[in-house]
Amino acid sequence: MALSKAKIIIIKGSSQETVNVLFNPNEYVLQSGNQFAWQTIPGLQSPIGQFVSGEATTLTMDLFFDSYEAGTDVRAHTSKITGLLNVDRDLHAPPTCRFVWGSLDFKGVAEKVQQRFTMFLDSGLPVRATLNVTFRSLQTMLEQYQNVPRQSADRTKQKTLKQGEQLWMLAAEEYEDPSQWRAIAEANGIDNPRRLPVGRNLVIPRLE
Repeated sequence: MALSKAKIIIIKGSSQETVNVLFNPNEYVLQSGNQFAWQTIPGLQSPIGQFVSGEATTLTMDLFFDSYEAGTDVRAHTSKITGLLNVDRDLHAPPTCRFVWGSLDFKGVAEKVQQRFTMFLDSGLPVRATLNVTFRSLQTMLEQYQNVPRQSADRTKQKTLKQGEQLWMLAAEEYEDPSQWRAIAEANGIDNPRRLPVGRNLVIPRLE
Protein backbone atom coordinates (compact mmCIF):
# COMPACT_ATOMS: atom_id res chain seq x y z
CA MET A 1 0.00 0.00 0.00
CA ALA A 2 1.41 3.38 -1.01
CA LEU A 3 1.99 6.01 1.63
CA SER A 4 -0.38 8.96 1.71
CA LYS A 5 0.76 12.24 0.24
CA ALA A 6 3.25 14.19 2.32
CA LYS A 7 2.09 17.63 3.40
CA ILE A 8 3.38 20.71 5.15
CA ILE A 9 1.04 22.40 7.62
CA ILE A 10 1.94 26.06 8.12
CA ILE A 11 0.92 27.38 11.55
CA LYS A 12 0.23 31.11 11.85
CA GLY A 13 -1.26 31.86 15.25
CA SER A 14 -4.71 30.28 15.37
CA SER A 15 -4.86 29.65 11.61
CA GLN A 16 -3.30 26.89 9.52
CA GLU A 17 -2.53 26.41 5.84
CA THR A 18 -1.81 23.04 4.24
CA VAL A 19 0.66 22.70 1.37
CA ASN A 20 0.52 19.32 -0.38
CA VAL A 21 3.90 18.05 -1.53
CA LEU A 22 3.77 17.32 -5.27
CA PHE A 23 5.76 14.08 -5.01
CA ASN A 24 6.65 12.15 -1.86
CA PRO A 25 10.39 12.22 -1.04
CA ASN A 26 12.44 9.10 -1.68
CA GLU A 27 13.98 9.33 1.78
CA TYR A 28 14.51 11.68 4.70
CA VAL A 29 17.24 12.12 7.31
CA LEU A 30 16.72 12.88 11.01
CA GLN A 31 19.82 14.17 12.80
CA SER A 32 20.20 14.75 16.56
CA GLY A 33 23.17 15.61 18.74
CA ASN A 34 24.51 16.90 22.05
CA GLN A 35 26.85 19.72 23.01
CA PHE A 36 29.67 19.14 25.48
CA ALA A 37 32.20 21.56 26.97
CA TRP A 38 35.69 20.04 26.91
CA GLN A 39 38.22 21.09 29.53
CA THR A 40 41.90 20.15 29.38
CA ILE A 41 43.37 19.12 32.73
CA PRO A 42 47.18 19.11 33.14
CA GLY A 43 48.44 15.57 33.61
CA LEU A 44 45.45 13.87 32.00
CA GLN A 45 45.68 12.23 28.60
CA SER A 46 42.16 13.25 27.52
CA PRO A 47 40.02 16.33 28.22
CA ILE A 48 37.08 16.15 30.63
CA GLY A 49 33.68 16.49 28.98
CA GLN A 50 30.73 18.21 30.64
CA PHE A 51 27.26 18.02 29.13
CA VAL A 52 25.91 21.47 28.16
CA SER A 53 22.68 20.83 26.26
CA GLY A 54 21.05 18.83 23.54
CA GLU A 55 20.80 20.08 19.99
CA ALA A 56 17.53 20.52 18.15
CA THR A 57 16.76 17.64 15.80
CA THR A 58 16.89 18.42 12.09
CA LEU A 59 14.87 16.83 9.29
CA THR A 60 16.41 16.93 5.81
CA MET A 61 15.01 15.72 2.50
CA ASP A 62 14.84 16.37 -1.24
CA LEU A 63 11.50 17.44 -2.68
CA PHE A 64 10.89 17.01 -6.42
CA PHE A 65 8.69 19.32 -8.49
CA ASP A 66 7.72 18.92 -12.14
CA SER A 67 5.34 21.11 -14.14
CA TYR A 68 6.58 20.20 -17.65
CA GLU A 69 3.35 18.60 -18.85
CA ALA A 70 1.33 21.59 -17.69
CA GLY A 71 3.85 23.95 -19.29
CA THR A 72 3.75 26.23 -16.24
CA ASP A 73 6.44 27.83 -14.11
CA VAL A 74 7.56 25.30 -11.50
CA ARG A 75 8.34 28.18 -9.16
CA ALA A 76 4.61 28.49 -8.51
CA HIS A 77 5.05 25.29 -6.49
CA THR A 78 8.52 25.81 -5.08
CA SER A 79 7.73 29.32 -3.81
CA LYS A 80 5.37 27.79 -1.24
CA ILE A 81 8.35 25.99 0.26
CA THR A 82 10.88 28.82 0.02
CA GLY A 83 8.24 31.11 1.49
CA LEU A 84 8.60 29.26 4.78
CA LEU A 85 11.86 31.19 5.28
CA ASN A 86 10.15 34.57 5.04
CA VAL A 87 9.35 36.61 8.14
CA ASP A 88 5.60 36.74 8.72
CA ARG A 89 4.44 40.33 9.28
CA ASP A 90 2.10 39.31 12.09
CA LEU A 91 4.44 36.86 13.83
CA HIS A 92 7.60 38.96 13.22
CA ALA A 93 9.33 35.64 12.57
CA PRO A 94 9.12 32.79 10.04
CA PRO A 95 6.10 30.58 10.75
CA THR A 96 6.19 27.28 12.58
CA CYS A 97 5.23 24.31 10.43
CA ARG A 98 4.66 20.56 10.59
CA PHE A 99 5.89 18.07 8.02
CA VAL A 100 3.44 15.16 8.04
CA TRP A 101 4.02 11.97 6.08
CA GLY A 102 2.86 8.56 7.22
CA SER A 103 3.98 8.06 10.82
CA LEU A 104 6.26 11.11 10.70
CA ASP A 105 4.88 14.30 12.25
CA PHE A 106 7.76 16.76 12.62
CA LYS A 107 7.16 20.22 14.11
CA GLY A 108 9.70 22.97 13.59
CA VAL A 109 10.81 25.79 11.34
CA ALA A 110 12.33 25.78 7.87
CA GLU A 111 16.03 26.45 8.33
CA LYS A 112 17.48 26.02 4.83
CA VAL A 113 16.10 25.58 1.32
CA GLN A 114 18.37 24.97 -1.69
CA GLN A 115 16.72 25.12 -5.13
CA ARG A 116 18.15 23.27 -8.12
CA PHE A 117 16.35 23.86 -11.45
CA THR A 118 17.04 21.04 -13.90
CA MET A 119 14.68 21.47 -16.88
CA PHE A 120 13.51 24.49 -18.90
CA LEU A 121 11.22 25.29 -21.79
CA ASP A 122 12.63 26.98 -24.91
CA SER A 123 11.57 30.28 -23.40
CA GLY A 124 13.79 29.64 -20.39
CA LEU A 125 10.85 28.98 -18.09
CA PRO A 126 11.88 26.46 -15.38
CA VAL A 127 9.58 23.42 -15.27
CA ARG A 128 11.50 20.98 -13.10
CA ALA A 129 13.24 21.50 -9.77
CA THR A 130 14.64 19.67 -6.78
CA LEU A 131 14.61 21.37 -3.39
CA ASN A 132 16.88 20.28 -0.57
CA VAL A 133 14.96 21.32 2.57
CA THR A 134 16.07 21.32 6.20
CA PHE A 135 13.61 21.73 9.06
CA ARG A 136 14.80 22.26 12.64
CA SER A 137 12.71 21.11 15.58
CA LEU A 138 11.23 23.91 17.67
CA GLN A 139 9.92 23.39 21.21
CA THR A 140 8.89 25.87 23.88
CA MET A 141 10.59 25.81 27.28
CA LEU A 142 7.48 24.23 28.81
CA GLU A 143 7.41 21.47 26.17
CA GLN A 144 11.08 20.72 26.82
CA TYR A 145 10.56 20.55 30.59
CA GLN A 146 7.69 18.12 30.07
CA ASN A 147 9.81 15.89 27.82
CA VAL A 148 12.89 15.79 30.07
CA PRO A 149 12.85 12.69 32.32
CA ARG A 150 13.05 13.87 35.94
CA GLN A 151 13.89 11.42 38.68
CA SER A 152 12.25 13.61 41.35
CA ALA A 153 8.90 13.86 39.56
CA ASP A 154 8.06 10.16 39.51
CA ARG A 155 8.17 9.40 43.23
CA THR A 156 7.57 11.10 46.57
CA LYS A 157 10.67 12.36 48.40
CA GLN A 158 11.55 13.93 51.75
CA LYS A 159 13.45 17.18 52.00
CA THR A 160 14.74 19.13 55.04
CA LEU A 161 14.40 22.89 54.62
CA LYS A 162 17.72 24.73 54.86
CA GLN A 163 18.48 28.31 55.80
CA GLY A 164 17.32 30.69 53.04
CA GLU A 165 15.49 28.05 51.02
CA GLN A 166 12.06 28.83 49.59
CA LEU A 167 9.46 26.53 48.07
CA TRP A 168 10.07 27.88 44.57
CA MET A 169 13.75 26.98 44.93
CA LEU A 170 12.84 23.40 45.86
CA ALA A 171 10.46 23.21 42.90
CA ALA A 172 13.20 24.47 40.56
CA GLU A 173 15.65 21.90 41.95
CA GLU A 174 13.29 18.92 42.02
CA TYR A 175 11.00 19.61 39.06
CA GLU A 176 13.13 22.07 37.04
CA ASP A 177 10.07 24.32 37.15
CA PRO A 178 9.85 26.91 39.98
CA SER A 179 6.15 27.52 39.25
CA GLN A 180 5.37 24.06 40.69
CA TRP A 181 5.97 25.26 44.28
CA ARG A 182 2.22 25.07 44.95
CA ALA A 183 2.33 21.27 44.64
CA ILE A 184 4.82 21.19 47.53
CA ALA A 185 2.77 23.67 49.56
CA GLU A 186 -0.44 21.66 49.15
CA ALA A 187 1.28 18.36 50.00
CA ASN A 188 2.53 19.83 53.28
CA GLY A 189 -0.51 21.93 54.25
CA ILE A 190 1.41 25.20 53.96
CA ASP A 191 -0.78 28.31 53.89
CA ASN A 192 2.00 30.91 54.05
CA PRO A 193 5.11 29.79 52.12
CA ARG A 194 7.06 32.82 53.34
CA ARG A 195 6.97 31.69 56.98
CA LEU A 196 8.69 28.33 57.08
CA PRO A 197 10.98 27.22 59.92
CA VAL A 198 14.47 26.04 59.09
CA GLY A 199 14.83 22.29 59.56
CA ARG A 200 11.23 21.44 58.72
CA ASN A 201 10.83 18.16 56.87
CA LEU A 202 8.86 18.57 53.68
CA VAL A 203 7.24 16.03 51.41
CA ILE A 204 8.14 16.52 47.75
CA PRO A 205 5.25 14.87 45.91
CA ARG A 206 5.43 13.22 42.52
CA LEU A 207 4.02 15.21 39.64
CA GLU A 208 1.10 13.63 37.80
